[in-house]
Amino acid sequence: MVKASLFLWCIAAALAGACVQAAIDMEIENRAVDRTIDLTSQLVKISYKITLEHKSKKPIGTYLFLVPEADRDRLAFISAKDSSKKELKLTETTTPKGVTFSMTLPAGASNPVVYIETVFTKSLKPFPSSIGQSERQLVQYFGNVYVYSPYPTVTQKTTVHLSSRNVESYTQFKPSTQADSTVTYGPYDNVAAFSHEPMTIHFENFTPFLTVTRLERTIEVSHWGNIAVEETIDIVHSGATLKGAFSRYDYQKDARSNQPSVKSYKTLLPASATGVYYRDTNGNISTSALRTLKDAVELDLRPRFPLFGGWRTHYTLGYNVPSFEYLFQNGDNFLLKMRVIDHIFDDMVIDEVVTKIILPEGSNNIKLIAPYSIQRHPDSLHYTYLDTFGRPVISFSKRNLVENHINDFNLKYNFSRVMMLQEPLLVVGFLYVLFVFVIVWMRLDFSIIKEKEPHQHKD
Repeated sequence: MVKASLFLWCIAAALAGACVQAAIDMEIENRAVDRTIDLTSQLVKISYKITLEHKSKKPIGTYLFLVPEADRDRLAFISAKDSSKKELKLTETTTPKGVTFSMTLPAGASNPVVYIETVFTKSLKPFPSSIGQSERQLVQYFGNVYVYSPYPTVTQKTTVHLSSRNVESYTQFKPSTQADSTVTYGPYDNVAAFSHEPMTIHFENFTPFLTVTRLERTIEVSHWGNIAVEETIDIVHSGATLKGAFSRYDYQKDARSNQPSVKSYKTLLPASATGVYYRDTNGNISTSALRTLKDAVELDLRPRFPLFGGWRTHYTLGYNVPSFEYLFQNGDNFLLKMRVIDHIFDDMVIDEVVTKIILPEGSNNIKLIAPYSIQRHPDSLHYTYLDTFGRPVISFSKRNLVENHINDFNLKYNFSRVMMLQEPLLVVGFLYVLFVFVIVWMRLDFSIIKEKEPHQHKD
């Protein structure tokens, strides 16, 4: 039975591979590929400029871009544009070779040009994995000298930008050169499809390696003019872990600008944010600084202690924004348009975000439109003061987010304006009942024996 299942699985995999090969137009070739790998932060950002050509001079309708299976889980973001910088819709398909993204090209171009951007998280590995307080942080990047493509390539070139000129070693696959903080591979001519040549670069990277392990974002909507946002954030320094004890004295003496620790970082809030608070388990952190910019509110967050590799911090950040900037109305139909996440720090990595939207009591016909794929959770109810049957809560989550995911979601729902009178009427009703009760209480006599009236004396 096991052998039969294994045999069927092999047949299915072979058929899937055959279907992939059949879907590839073998007459299409990458005429020229210019790839740029950005390793200047904790993220790996790879951009492509690909000039296509059809050997039979036919128009190219569909192009396939392949991400290797080994990089699938680390891929956080991908986008594609045509020569006019117009966004191309991507269709994702899992194949034995990796993840294939199919895009439909505009008609009419003889040699179309495609621009592709990808962002990978946790692709830089600290090496060594543990360092002392005064040591440098070195990381390794593992990649492919060639552009991994299902099409043959006429010529290709790769430029790697590093965060430092201190390069311990790199794969010297000819032709390859290093100049300052840049490593160049190629040009390579007549590269076959699915070509792979391992590439390793070992270099110094002192940029902050901060990872938000979990972000809980709560948005409470009020039709009385205010939207309250509160975020509970868990952050870990995901760089090389600290080896040995921490010395505050040595830390203050260290004048290096490239220390492998994080003292502070800047969070950007909406320009209309007011009532900002920042606290951890010990209370409010007064070392933070707030500055109002033209298009944002900049909050300089300073944890109670510098973050070294493996160290964690947990805090709550909240603010208020006016509802008229994000809530739109047409009769009893409402549209809430807000960001899924804010800018927490530069080149941020978020393992998981859970967003909860609390709507006013009585909201119905709720429809969520997300800017990208999310995991929707069952709706629930939230009770606060003066609530009778609860406020609806819409929840969703997403994993592996980067700065490119700062986009707006749209939440449509119906709400009768008569329901806005519910809470004032409840307060008035309560006060009325209390007033009547006091009147009745004062007029009733609950004594068992009546007091004797005093004798009146005659003059």
